[in-house]
Amino acid sequence: MALPVNIPDLLSGQVVEWDRLEFKEGWNPLEAIQAVCAFANDFHNWGGGYLVIGIAEDEGKPQLPPKGLSQSEVDKAQRKLLELGHKLQPAYHPVCEPVTFQGKLVLVVWVPGGEMRPYKAPVSLAKGNKEWAYYIRLNANTIRAKGDLERELLTLANRIPFDDRQNMVAKTMDFDPVLIKQYLTDVQSTMLNDMSSDDITTVGRKMQIVRGPEEAPHPLNVGLLFFTMNPSEWFPQTQIDIVILPEGAGGDQIIERPFKGPLTTMLRWALEFLKSQFVARYTEKQPDQAEATHYYNVPFPAIEEALVNAVYHRSYEEREPIEVRATPDELTILSFPGPDRSVDMDLLRQGKAVARRYRNRRIGEFLKELDLSEGRSTGIPKILQAMADNGSKPPIFETDPDRTSFLVRLPVRSAPESGGTQHDTQHDDPLHSRDHPGSAGQDTQHVTQHDDPHVQKLLKVLARPMSKPSVMATMGLKDRNHFTKQYLEPAMEAGLVEMTIPDKPKSRNQQYQLTERGKAAVQPNSK
Repeated sequence: MALPVNIPDLLSGQVVEWDRLEFKEGWNPLEAIQAVCAFANDFHNWGGGYLVIGIAEDEGKPQLPPKGLSQSEVDKAQRKLLELGHKLQPAYHPVCEPVTFQGKLVLVVWVPGGEMRPYKAPVSLAKGNKEWAYYIRLNANTIRAKGDLERELLTLANRIPFDDRQNMVAKTMDFDPVLIKQYLTDVQSTMLNDMSSDDITTVGRKMQIVRGPEEAPHPLNVGLLFFTMNPSEWFPQTQIDIVILPEGAGGDQIIERPFKGPLTTMLRWALEFLKSQFVARYTEKQPDQAEATHYYNVPFPAIEEALVNAVYHRSYEEREPIEVRATPDELTILSFPGPDRSVDMDLLRQGKAVARRYRNRRIGEFLKELDLSEGRSTGIPKILQAMADNGSKPPIFETDPDRTSFLVRLPVRSAPESGGTQHDTQHDDPLHSRDHPGSAGQDTQHVTQHDDPHVQKLLKVLARPMSKPSVMATMGLKDRNHFTKQYLEPAMEAGLVEMTIPDKPKSRNQQYQLTERGKAAVQPNSK
């Protein structure tokens, strides 16, 4: 990893402030590791800092020209820093780069703020030392944190959840501006007006999905999960795998469909697929009353709450997808890991548990803004209520002693074998439908994206039904005729986009949505 600044700018003070710099005339391993510890603790949330070895200082200012280091001293210092990084508690390794400045060789050590703070460094490197301490930067000095300073550091430095950490591999340019525009439109944010004047990094900072110093901004993991087209590039197995077994586990027919992409898109498409391909409504005529009784094999609100819960609470550090499995007897949703140990499983099964810690608080914030989650421990009670209202058997919530996984079982309510019961005319039996993806009635091969770049851009926007003005606003287009002829009509002619009210093309409520073929066209590696 290269340094995010060049040495002339670093030493001129034009990019970073003096409080974020420490100069050392020569190599001293104890002073170096304590300085690394201080910058990593990032006491004032500056984003870390820089240790420059080979330049003396006087009252915080570099003494130029530099004294410099020999090549052997630079090599020795780099090897020793790697070794000393393991002595920090927890371990931390900065970025080192030898640089020739004003004809002299100096070593620049870049120390971004650590995601696992607080860090301790050894008080001495003498053999047998057993004392470690917290170090911080204060008034341009590296000092040992004691008393109130130590207590403040511990308060500030609770371990940062994974979804709220900087991703040091990704860049802000990896964000998809169309996805950010779509989100800001959905939540009716005034920041939408800033998209035309601010760069993506500035907008990202305002949305709190970008962090770090000005010279080295990085996306947060939550931003990559919501605002990149392929989050699995950074978080493998970020997907929902749906498997339908129409004949049960022992049958020959297996229908599989993976869903990938930004979290909201992945979640919405998976829910829509289950709603259209699995959920069935039954109508039962009652002999002693005029009104018929309606119920579902599995109520959709229960499925929705369970799947949203899995997306919200799964670990994106684990390379395991969310697995949805449907049989004639039950629908199960499996995610990894299980509930936090602060959650009492007996209370959870009763719908009375209240989480004291959330694994992905930032993910929950975005889901809540999009009305996909309330984030107040209401998911389980809603599942219980939806199943009870449907007359279904109670759901079953399972985990293992080590809380490595969480399994939700939603029993299927079967239709009685009486002549007074029939399927709703909207759906055939979903477990035996010829229109199921994977059956002979429908091509399940991945549909290649349309060659027209205008169509490709439109498909990326339509993660949900949208009106023509909303689509144009999200895409930053103003010419209605140009949009219709260059984007919308080609997509509709290709069978990728359709009207929500096809029999009333000019309806004021008209919206446009992806067809099944259109959804498959933007699903990476979908089969």
